Amino acid sequence: GRAPGPPDGGWGWVVVFGAFISVGFAYAFPKGLAIFFKEIQDFFDTSYSEIAWVSSIMLATTYGAGPISSILVNRYGSRPVVMFGGLLCGIGMVSAAFCNSILQLYICVGFITGLGLALNLQPSVIIIGKYFLKRRPIANGLAMAGSPVMLCTLAPLNQFLFDNFGWRGSFLILGAILLNCCVAGALFRPIRAATTSVKTKVLEKGKDALKEDVTEDAMERGSPTVIPTENKMEEEGGKDCCEKINQYLDFSLFKHRGFLIYLIGNVLMFLGFFAPIVFLAPYAKHIGIDEYSAAFLLSILAMVDMIARPITGIIANSKWVRPRIQYFFSFSIAFNGTCHLLCPLASGYKGLVVYSVFFGLAFGMVCAMLFETLMDLVGAARFTSAVGLVTIAECCTILLGPPIGGTLIDTFGDYKYMFIKCGVVMVLAGTFLFIMNYYNYRTLAKEEKERKAKEEDPKSVRTENEGRKNWNKETAQDGHETEPLREEREELKKEMNGT
Repeated sequence: GRAPGPPDGGWGWVVVFGAFISVGFAYAFPKGLAIFFKEIQDFFDTSYSEIAWVSSIMLATTYGAGPISSILVNRYGSRPVVMFGGLLCGIGMVSAAFCNSILQLYICVGFITGLGLALNLQPSVIIIGKYFLKRRPIANGLAMAGSPVMLCTLAPLNQFLFDNFGWRGSFLILGAILLNCCVAGALFRPIRAATTSVKTKVLEKGKDALKEDVTEDAMERGSPTVIPTENKMEEEGGKDCCEKINQYLDFSLFKHRGFLIYLIGNVLMFLGFFAPIVFLAPYAKHIGIDEYSAAFLLSILAMVDMIARPITGIIANSKWVRPRIQYFFSFSIAFNGTCHLLCPLASGYKGLVVYSVFFGLAFGMVCAMLFETLMDLVGAARFTSAVGLVTIAECCTILLGPPIGGTLIDTFGDYKYMFIKCGVVMVLAGTFLFIMNYYNYRTLAKEEKERKAKEEDPKSVRTENEGRKNWNKETAQDGHETEPLREEREELKKEMNGT
């Protein structure tokens, strides 16, 4: 079961199934909780912006804890991290069932459950990159399809649980359901673990043998024993904190042009990415649509999203799109923003159904390529650090996005300004990424030409040197013809020395 490289199949498809579950809960669960917001708002007598902080804190913790998740994955592997994250999710939701204030909900649902979801998201995406290379876009698309499947299931399930058990009983049951993340984590069998363990044993034996050789030489010579490994340990102990952290998080990525373009565009995009989903069901209830029909809008969005993600993965893996996948990603973000700008034109339930269909399509396109485009830029080796650094930068805008939308609703008493804000932000983010990726591709092509030109220059220098050597050889071969002249010169030198 130990492969020397990405097997692109086999047990990898079981890993994709586990990632399907854990990624599905990580993305869909904060959106599915929006079903309870209207009732919790009435129960605690809070405003739209205050109740929106529950999802915002959960999403921000899920993304902000990315570096912690990346460090733990580098240290312990994906399997124990995901299992521990599933346990945290269950504890957080069970604790939330006994909360008596909105502040306690922030802590239990926002921080504890959000941290558990963070420990599910990043390891699931990272381990897919270790199991797949050629089929990686398809595998990522299938794993990301877990989000719409879970959302399609959770939206009506949450409404059913609320009608029968109330929001407190629903949170208890949801806490038990989230423990399935532990089962998903158990499927993440580590890859290449045997080879690494053998290497470490060989290195340890080599170090012990080196110590014995050095001590024997020192005893024979009568000199004090100096063991090189001890000096190395002292040097490692002298490293500062930044160097130790850099072993787990590659901060040199901030010098990577493509990574910086991706980071800026995504930070701007997430300012309007999640707010429309959080407020879709409350908006439907606000205009007089019944509760089950409002929840069904999320199911429609999820069903279209479920189909869009694998299809997007197949398209992104094609020979026409994959070399320029960043353009496709930019178009998806701009298309998403355009849907939000047109949402205020939708009147009645049929209009919201049409909006949900197009929104699900655009949302699925973005999510299917969200991590694939980052891996395309930085490579699989630096992807673990890149995910951690990106998510902690994105958590600020994720945290502020829904509360800003809730503030606009409280201020104007209308949802359309929230949708317009999200649409404008995402169109700007898509335009920025398209322009900057065009610049990046042009610059990379120019740098590649310069590199090839530099590689050709040493060849010409090498040919000149070879020509000189050949000339020297020819003169050496012709040396027998000039021997009389050399002898005359040597005789003249002797005479001069004698005088």
